Amino acid sequence: MAAYVFGHKNPDSDTVCGAIALANLKTKIGEEAVAVTQGEINPETAFILEKFGVAAPEVMTSVAGKDVYLVDHSDLAQSMDDVADAEIKGIVDHHKLGDVTTSQPLECWIWPVGCTCTVLKSMYNYFNVEITKDIAGLMLCAILSDTVIFKSATCTDADKAACEDLKAIAGVDDMMELGMDMFKVKSAVDGTPARELVLRDYKDFDMNGKKVGIGQLEVVDLSILDGVKADLAKDIAALKEEGGRHSVFLLLTDIIKEGSEMLVASDDESVVEKAFGSAVKDGKVYLDGVMSRKKQVVPNFEKAFA
Repeated sequence: MAAYVFGHKNPDSDTVCGAIALANLKTKIGEEAVAVTQGEINPETAFILEKFGVAAPEVMTSVAGKDVYLVDHSDLAQSMDDVADAEIKGIVDHHKLGDVTTSQPLECWIWPVGCTCTVLKSMYNYFNVEITKDIAGLMLCAILSDTVIFKSATCTDADKAACEDLKAIAGVDDMMELGMDMFKVKSAVDGTPARELVLRDYKDFDMNGKKVGIGQLEVVDLSILDGVKADLAKDIAALKEEGGRHSVFLLLTDIIKEGSEMLVASDDESVVEKAFGSAVKDGKVYLDGVMSRKKQVVPNFEKAFA
């Protein structure tokens, strides 16, 4: 029986490319594995897959009774709704350890790096498995995406070293240019419904018993979002009420100026000032230098909600 490999809900490039890379690795070392996703892929990921000639994984919403590997997450809120009824064989991630538990020992690779695909690069080395050009291209793009072309606070020397190796394998001449091409695709918002933009890179978290949603849109210039910002603000307010959430925050990240404007819908806006020392005004606050949800936003909110 094949094991299914998948990442978090609202899949981003690391989740999709990481699942494909891990399924490929497992299959090559004799364990049949299939990459799947929990939802449709976003425009950036579609660009990456097309560029390197790889088909998008099928969407899957139930894994009860199946063997599974988790990539890019270990939180129940971000996993399949029935993952507790599956046999979790392993986790490959670069976030804090979540609340997933298992009844059996498992393979677990969780490293403090900027991208799951950086961990996967080391796994290929460890198992002495050759990385093909297409898989190298996917992994390279995932790291460039997750580290915001090395600008994110999460980026490490290991991420950069992995990219240098993967660049050569994938035959990429200029990875910085490739990264900018990806973010230009990511920045395209014309004609896209507000809800789709909010959920493009969105995760729910349990913060001291309160359900908190945090989304992020990364663009090459914040002015791109001027025409949709009001709709985004309305939609995060609706999302908050629909899901019984305490708060929904949406980071609008300018990758060139290296900062984020955060839209806020909350039962208690004071948590933002507790977390960042800046008060919310008219439903938003600007956070200079904040690029990473994982390292600069989630930990601050966890302390504020404690």
